[in-house]
Amino acid sequence: MKKITYAMCCAALGCAALLATTKVKAQATDQDKQFLTTVSQGNLNEIKLSELAEHKATDPAVKSFAHKMVVEHEALGRKMKPFAVKWGLTAPTSMDSDHQQEADKLNGLSGHDFDKEYIDAMVKDHDGAYDLFDKEANDTKDARFKATVEQGKSTVAAHKNMAHDLQGKL
Repeated sequence: MKKITYAMCCAALGCAALLATTKVKAQATDQDKQFLTTVSQGNLNEIKLSELAEHKATDPAVKSFAHKMVVEHEALGRKMKPFAVKWGLTAPTSMDSDHQQEADKLNGLSGHDFDKEYIDAMVKDHDGAYDLFDKEANDTKDARFKATVEQGKSTVAAHKNMAHDLQGKL
């Protein structure tokens, strides 16, 4: 009976140690939090600029791209939100100053000039975002977050390729 009790205690302690180890591994690092903060801001920037482009773009391919950016960046935001909530991060509510300046510039343009400026901004933003996702995918230790980052990286890579293709056609 003592041997069975001893074995059960050892098994329970082993399971507890395993769970504690898993929890420690899943804790967010400052780098994870900074990445998520940066990506959340970038996501909002992309949505706002793309909503503008949905209304002002004249090239049907640019309009279609802008719509896709709104839909897919909103979806990306929904995937990232549980991590932000869990880690106590507050989502941005407005564009950063650089993107607000870009929006102001875009508001003063029309036609081909608008389309080209918008796509140029998307190329720049998605090139930078891809690099951020790639680094985070390699560095994060949180398995669940890593899976979400990998999905985001794939989405951003597709956006980057579409933006570059459109840029070459304008």
